[in-house]
Amino acid sequence: MDIKDIQHLIKFVAKSGVQEVKLEVEDVKITIKTGSNPQKVEKDIVHQIQTIPAHEAVHSQVATSIETPTPIPVDKTDSENGLITIKSPIIGTFYRKAAPDKPAFVEVGDTVKDGDVLCVIEAMKLFNEIESEISGTIVKILVDDASPVEFDQPLFVINPS
Repeated sequence: MDIKDIQHLIKFVAKSGVQEVKLEVEDVKITIKTGSNPQKVEKDIVHQIQTIPAHEAVHSQVATSIETPTPIPVDKTDSENGLITIKSPIIGTFYRKAAPDKPAFVEVGDTVKDGDVLCVIEAMKLFNEIESEISGTIVKILVDDASPVEFDQPLFVINPS
């Protein structure tokens, strides 16, 4: 089971209205609980890692891949002042830069277009590029670099153009 399968499962459970789902597949146990508010989804993902041979462990630490861009939830609830909140589509570590010596993808005041990379989120040693699904100007960056983020956590506030 990879991160995309887990993301799809979380989205499916959130939309279905089910209170709790438990799933055990090979070396992974996942429990997804939804509260009384179906918009707020709690996740408890526990991984039971089995012992792996040393050559595989070294290979998995060295091989880091960049996945295809992940679709991001857009919260249009801030419509009274016209701002749109971009939320995290996955659990992981938020990075504003592609590498420590590289410039940040976006800064406050930058204009972004549909498809521009806003940040990357590392999840299970995979770096997921988070692209903008709207055009506009970055008003706020709500998360510090190298901070953990939760599913559906607000990341950016954008003034659409």
